[in-house]
Amino acid sequence: MTLTHAAFGQLNLTRQVALVLGASLLIAIAAQISVPFWPVPLTLQTLAVLTVGFALGARLASIAILVYLAEGAMGLPVFAKFFNGAAFFGPTAGFLVGFVLVAWIAGTAADRGIRNFWALSGVALVASAVLYIPGLAWPMFVASVAGLEGSWIGQDFGAYYWAYFVQPFLIGDVVKALLAALIVTGGWAALRR
Repeated sequence: MTLTHAAFGQLNLTRQVALVLGASLLIAIAAQISVPFWPVPLTLQTLAVLTVGFALGARLASIAILVYLAEGAMGLPVFAKFFNGAAFFGPTAGFLVGFVLVAWIAGTAADRGIRNFWALSGVALVASAVLYIPGLAWPMFVASVAGLEGSWIGQDFGAYYWAYFVQPFLIGDVVKALLAALIVTGGWAALRR
């Protein structure tokens, strides 16, 4: 049972749609809270995606992320710095698509009944680390295969991607993982009261 099921009971279609749309809105708001790094900004998106995954479970959380990505693709300014679908052609595209995997990992933990702070923290750290796979695959390989050009495409990992795509975000990812676990365990504690 996920936190959402415990809080709202049986989730009929109307509640599921409301939760998915609410989750996509939460992620869009979190995307606008950012620290301006280049070429990838530091935002609270990962915190929101992890929290959504832990709260909704794998299926609904993955759908919420797909809805969020579809909103951006349709031209809504839901991505960092109020970007829309144009972000799918920029350096953050791999991270955006990777959010589906992050939500699924966090949601799977929730579906399996994991509620302990330390266990959720571990899952959140693993999910945050996995995000770097599509996040780095996009600028290192996929963008050039797709025919895109840019100074962020096809660079050396050590000199460029580590310095601009990984290292500045590591501490923030740990903090966001711990915060997501804290928010969800706090939600469970509030429900028990």
